[in-house]
Amino acid sequence: MNARGRRKAARVRFLLSAFVLISLLGNFACAAGPDTAPGAVHVLTTDGDVNPVMYRYIDRGIDRAEDKQAVAVVIRLDTPGGLLSSMDDIIERILDSEVPVVVYVWPDGGKAASAGTYITYASHVAAMAPGTTIGSATPISGTGDDLGEDLRNKLIGNSVSKIRGLAELRDRNADWGERAVREGISAHSSEAVEMNIVEYESDDLDSLLTQIDGLEIEMQAGREVILATADAEVAYNDMTFIESFLAILASPNIAFLLLSLGSLAIFIEIIHPGAIFPGVFGVLALILAFFSLSVLPFNWAAVALIFFAFVLFGLELFITSHGILGIGGFVALIFGGLLLTSGREADAPTVSPLVIAIVAIPIAALMLTVFVSIIRVRRMPPRMGLATVVGRTVVARSALTPEGYVFMDGENWQAEAEDGPVQPGESVIVTQIRGLRLKVRRKKPEGDQS
Repeated sequence: MNARGRRKAARVRFLLSAFVLISLLGNFACAAGPDTAPGAVHVLTTDGDVNPVMYRYIDRGIDRAEDKQAVAVVIRLDTPGGLLSSMDDIIERILDSEVPVVVYVWPDGGKAASAGTYITYASHVAAMAPGTTIGSATPISGTGDDLGEDLRNKLIGNSVSKIRGLAELRDRNADWGERAVREGISAHSSEAVEMNIVEYESDDLDSLLTQIDGLEIEMQAGREVILATADAEVAYNDMTFIESFLAILASPNIAFLLLSLGSLAIFIEIIHPGAIFPGVFGVLALILAFFSLSVLPFNWAAVALIFFAFVLFGLELFITSHGILGIGGFVALIFGGLLLTSGREADAPTVSPLVIAIVAIPIAALMLTVFVSIIRVRRMPPRMGLATVVGRTVVARSALTPEGYVFMDGENWQAEAEDGPVQPGESVIVTQIRGLRLKVRRKKPEGDQS
C-alpha cells in the first residue's frame, strides 16, 4: 500500500473509532441511573438554561425513579429560564409523574427565573434555599429584546393562563404568578413562603426531607401518597457525561462555530488533498455541530446557507469571478449565522453577531489572501508556462512520499514523485504540470546512463 492509501486507511479507522466511541457513550448515557431499593429519594441537579437537554435529563430521572418505586424525586433547580417548548415538556412530564416531584430552588443565590417559575409551580412540592429568588416570568425573545406588541400580547395571554392553571392545581398564589408574567416581578425565598408561592424555605436537602416527611400528596387521578422522606435513602442521579457534553454544545454560538470550522476544514482538505488533519477535524466538527443542532430549534435554510458559502469560496479558486463568488460566500455565511435559530421560536437563543464577526472576518481575510495569490499566479509571465516548466530541475523542499513540496522560482510548489520517495534537498526534474501541481522524477547523477 502506498503512502496515500495508508493515510486514507488511517482516516477511515479514526472516524470509525470516533463513531463507535460516541455510540458506546450514548448507550451508557441511556442506561445510567442509581440502583436503589424501593422508597428512596432520587435527586436530580439542573444548572443552566431550560432546553431539550434539561428535559431529557429530567425525563430520564423521573423514569428511573418510577422504575425503582422511589418515594419522591427532588429536582434541585437553578435556571435563568430558557425555551418555552422545553419548559412545556418538563411541566408535562412532572404532571404525568407517578412519583411526587419536589422542586428545590438551590443553591444559595440560585434562582428559578422565567421558565423556572412555571416548573416550580408545576411541582407537587416547592421549596427554596435561603437567598434564592423566583419570578421574572415575562416572555422575551431569544436575544433578550422585547417582542412585538401583537406577539407579546399573545404570549403573555397564554403564559398567564398557564401559570394560573398550575397555581390552581397546586393551590399556590395565582395572582402573584400572573404579576410575575405581566410585570416581571420576583420574590426571594422568605417572601415566597409568606405569599404561598412555595411551601418551604430549607437550608439544605436534609432539612427539606425532614420538613416534607409525612406530607400527603395528591397525584393524578386522585391517588393519595404520604411522603416518608426523613429516613429515606438518598440517591443522586446526576447528568451523564453525554448529557453534560450536550449541555455545553446546546448553544447556537457553538453550533455555528462547529459548522463554520468544520466546513472550512473540509474545504481545505478538498483544495489540498492528502492532509489528514483537516479532513478528520472537519468531519468530527460537523458531527458535533449536528449533535448540537439536535437539541436546538434550528433552521435548515440557514445550515444550507453556511454550506453554500464554502461552495462559493471553493468556486472562487477555479472560476474567474473577480471576487463576486467570494463576496457572495461571505454574505451567505453571515446570513446563515443570523438565521440559524431565528424564526423557529420567539424565545429561542440566537447566534451572537460578535461570534459571526469573529468567524466571518478571518475567513474573508483568508479567502482574500488566496484570491490575490491566484490572481498573481494567473498573471505571471509566460516563462512559467508548460513549455518552460517541464524539464526544469528543481529542489525538493520536503520529503516526497510521494507528495510534498519543491522549491521553484522563489516559491513552494505542490509536487508528486513518480519514481519513489525523494528526500529533502534532492534534485528532481519536472515531467508534467497539472494546474498548480507538478509531477517530478529523481534526477539521475551525471554520467549515469542506466
